[in-house]
Order: sequence, then structure tokens, then C-alpha cells
Amino acid sequence: MVILQLIPELDAGGAERTTIEIAEAVTRAGGRCLVASRGGRLEGALADAGGALIRLDMKTKNPLSIWRNAARLARIIRAEGVDIVHARSRAPAWSGRFAARRTGARFVTTYHGTYGSGSGLKRAYNAVMASGERVIANSHFIAEHVRAEHGVGEDRLRVIPRGVDLDVFDPAAVAPERVAAMRARWGVAPGEAVVLLPGRLTRWKGQAFLIEVLADFDAPVRLVCAGDAQGRSAYEDELRAQAQAACVTLVLPGHETDMAAAYRAADVVVCPSLQPEAFGRTAAEAQAMGAPVIAADHGGAREVVDHGRAGAGTGWRAAPGDAQAWRTALAQALSLTPHERAALAGRARARACALFSKPALQAHTLQVYRELLE
Repeated sequence: MVILQLIPELDAGGAERTTIEIAEAVTRAGGRCLVASRGGRLEGALADAGGALIRLDMKTKNPLSIWRNAARLARIIRAEGVDIVHARSRAPAWSGRFAARRTGARFVTTYHGTYGSGSGLKRAYNAVMASGERVIANSHFIAEHVRAEHGVGEDRLRVIPRGVDLDVFDPAAVAPERVAAMRARWGVAPGEAVVLLPGRLTRWKGQAFLIEVLADFDAPVRLVCAGDAQGRSAYEDELRAQAQAACVTLVLPGHETDMAAAYRAADVVVCPSLQPEAFGRTAAEAQAMGAPVIAADHGGAREVVDHGRAGAGTGWRAAPGDAQAWRTALAQALSLTPHERAALAGRARARACALFSKPALQAHTLQVYRELLE
């Protein structure tokens, strides 16, 4: 099979990582995988996975550029013998849909988020993500949204959770020296607990909210917000000023390449998104590493984190935006005894292995492709 995936950029993010993982799966299955994108820091990972980058400005939302991209993609489809076009974002999906119709290639979409739909025009724009011959939802939460918003039937809809690379995110594979180096780089003092918030720096991810939560927290903690600002320097400055005013120790290390060590270096991992996450990949990765996790109690996180304290569950879910609920959950997570923490780590890793493995994601996606080709 020859697969052409469409995604705006290849920087850090769940959709981008999934693109790489599917390129790897297609290559291992004896096929070829092309990726049309602006490119980014994951270009090397794509090449290592056996995929080939076709550099196109797939991020543009200009209608004329979308139409021109459709013509370019149609030429690529014919020249490369592409069987399936797989779109992972709205603007590229419009180009891919036009190109697939012109050439007879099959068309697949992955619905990666709920998307805003405040107007009829915006809703029509979003609908392209539900127009695939197969529509992949990355959680049951997203699948329900697609059913309600677009009326997609079960004949076309497939639920495939995002995958975690369990070889990379394996506690046994992370040497103590990597963890110690990470904590030293973050400036962690003896007796200080690390609260790690992984994710790009944007307001809805909840960085400012966590500073508010920790302003009245009793224990000495260091808040590490690990993620790319993506040009939002004003928000970085705002976070630093807010933390200073609230007497919260804040570290903004930027994009971390060794997230496995980062999860091990944390005493608790938090995912306080103020808007529902489509899936919650960082929560799944942290659980695979055996870290105590607290996630906002909405969206896909409800499928990832099994709420409970010692003896049950794999972490905590707290009401989104409820500062007191988050203080309570943090206090419980940081008060775990070594025995309770080890037991929770075992349950969390077992859940990640059973439900969110990269091989499962790859196998189920290849099955979708085969359904169309057969």
C-alpha cells in the first residue's frame, strides 16, 4: 500500500507523533508512506520511521492556496501511485479531499479535537474531518462528538486511541543518572517536590491555573511547565510575573526531548486542561512511566486516568478550574507512602500497556486501510 498522510507541521504534538508511528507501521508492513507537511523538528524521526516528507505549506487556510494544494496533491497521488490519502487537520483535509476525488484515491480522516463551531460557516469547515470513507476518532469522547455533530454512522466511524511507545516510556529503561540530570537542570532543591505540567504553553492547557492552585499550597513544590511557547512570549512573561507575585517556584524549560526522564523526575504529573482534551497523551505516557497523574475530569482524560487513591485506580481526576479540588488531589498524590506509590505505578503501567500501546494503534490503523483496499 502507498499512503499519503497530510498534516500542517511536524513539530511536537499528539497528531504529529501519530503520523510518525503510522509511517513506521506502513513501512514495516511493506508499504510506502509519504507525508505532505511544512516539516519541523520531527523530520528526522519521520525519516527514521521510513517515511518520506513532501514539503508543502499544508498549514495555510487561504482558500486559493488550499485549492492549489489540491492540484499539487493530485499530481503527487498519480505520480506515486497513492492508494489512500489520510488527513489529520482541517485545511489539509480540504485539499486532500479534492485531490482524492480527482484521482480516485481513498480518503481517510482522523478527528483529533472537538474544534470550535460557533457559526454555520465554521461548522461546514469542520465537517471535512467527518467526510472520510473512514473517520478515526482518537477516543470515545471524540467519537461521541462526531456522532452528535456530524451524524457519522458506525459503518464509517472507528475509535483508535493514541498510542504510547512502551519501549521508550518504560521505567526500567531510564537510568537514574538521566533522572538526576533532569532534576538538576530544573534546579530542584532537597526536599522539594516537582509538579510537572507537560504541554505547549497556551492558556487552555492550564499553566496559569496551576500557579493559582499552588499559591495557597502548604508543601514546598517546584512547578515545571515543560513545553514549547510557539511564539507566545507574552504568555511566558505573564506566567513568570504571576508566579513571582504568588511566591510559586516556576521553571519554564521549553520543549523537553527526554520526556521519559522528565516523567520519572516528577513527583506528580498534572494535566489541568481547562478545555476537554481529545485524548490526553501526556497522561497516558506518564502512567506508562508509573508516575502519579492528576487530570482534569472531562474529555478524553476520563478514559485515560482511572480515578482512585491507594488500593484502586491509576491516578486522580479533579474538576476542571476548581482550585480547591486540585489542591486536595495534589495533597493526596504527594502524601503517598513508598508502598502506595509503587502499587499505583504498577496499576498505571498495566493500564497503559493494555489500552494505549503503539502497536495497537498501528495495527488498528492498518486494518482501516485494508478495509478500504480490500
